[in-house]
Amino acid sequence: MCEDDLYTIGSRRRVGRKPTGDQITYIIRRLRCKGCERIHHELPDLLVPYKRYETECLESVVSNRQAPDVAADESTLYRWRVWFGKCWQYWVNCLLTIASRSGNPVEALSVPSSSALQRIGHFVGQGVGWLARVVRPIVHSQLWVHTRFAFLSDIP
Repeated sequence: MCEDDLYTIGSRRRVGRKPTGDQITYIIRRLRCKGCERIHHELPDLLVPYKRYETECLESVVSNRQAPDVAADESTLYRWRVWFGKCWQYWVNCLLTIASRSGNPVEALSVPSSSALQRIGHFVGQGVGWLARVVRPIVHSQLWVHTRFAFLSDIP
């Protein structure tokens, strides 16, 4: 885990999509750790690592809001829901670990049948912006699992 100072080594372009489907290009700072020489990219809260659409788009779809106002095809919305369904338990465990490491242990919910969003909301609140509040501490703790090459997992 990088705990040394980071210094700027440049920037790169990162394309994102608004809820309307319009593309927007962000300039993302590239940072290098003085201790281990690893390179990090400083993403704003409105982006999720390895996802193209902004956080508010993903959040509105996985929150099961009726008819999300996102300009994406149905297969994309389905993939986001599957992604969330596969990740939320890992995120809850990461948030428990982070809280424990920081000396602020959080009691687990006593109701095992609560929904994924209720469990996550136990840590970060349930208001708008909850996904960004989940992503940030997990990424900063270097616990974020990338899923870019998930299709390769079936190869023997």
